Amino acid sequence: MAVWLSLCAFVLVVAYLLGSVPTGYIAVKQLKGIDIREVGSGSTGATNVLRTLGKGPGAVVLLIDCLKGVTAIALAYQLFKLAPLYNFFPPTVDANLWQPCLATLAGLAAVLGHSKSIFLGFSGGKSVATGLGTVLAISWQVGLASAGVFAVVVAISRIVSLSSITAAIAVTIFMIIFHQPLPCVLYAFFGGLYVILRHRSNIERLLAGTEPKIGQKVTAQAEPTDGQLT
Repeated sequence: MAVWLSLCAFVLVVAYLLGSVPTGYIAVKQLKGIDIREVGSGSTGATNVLRTLGKGPGAVVLLIDCLKGVTAIALAYQLFKLAPLYNFFPPTVDANLWQPCLATLAGLAAVLGHSKSIFLGFSGGKSVATGLGTVLAISWQVGLASAGVFAVVVAISRIVSLSSITAAIAVTIFMIIFHQPLPCVLYAFFGGLYVILRHRSNIERLLAGTEPKIGQKVTAQAEPTDGQLT
């Protein structure tokens, strides 16, 4: 049992480190020589990269951040593929119960890593893209449905934060609609709640009518060490 628990812990640590890789920070630092946390919204995520470097780099950062979440979940699934081959399973382990639990914990670790990156002094983004990657890996139907909600809201409102918050709420509903296991539903709920809490300042600006829309410039005064979108 000790070996099995150690392997599970290893997966969670790797998932956190994957999430912690500051893609946006690295991209802006390498291409423009500046700290992205000191420009625009102060975000390390794709929205601020878009504002700082343009559509191409913003899209690449968005994709990589999403893949971090996919990879974190894939690692958990891979452990359960290898475990029978090397007799890692203790007699008391029920794979049907452990797999969704470990996968969702890995997802949470990646989401936490993105927003609290060990490489940036435990600062970062708001984990939307990484969270989307984890959901896509758990259930592509839920992931695509949630991404669809995001796309519709952003097309209507032109406000990324509002779209992110709406999608964070919708993901739990879609997990239930598509009959996902209870651990996945709970992950969607608590992960979505975490993303919403990370948008506290955005919610305040939404209520005040001052939240910037796509294409508008913002100043790095609200959250100089936290993220805007991802």
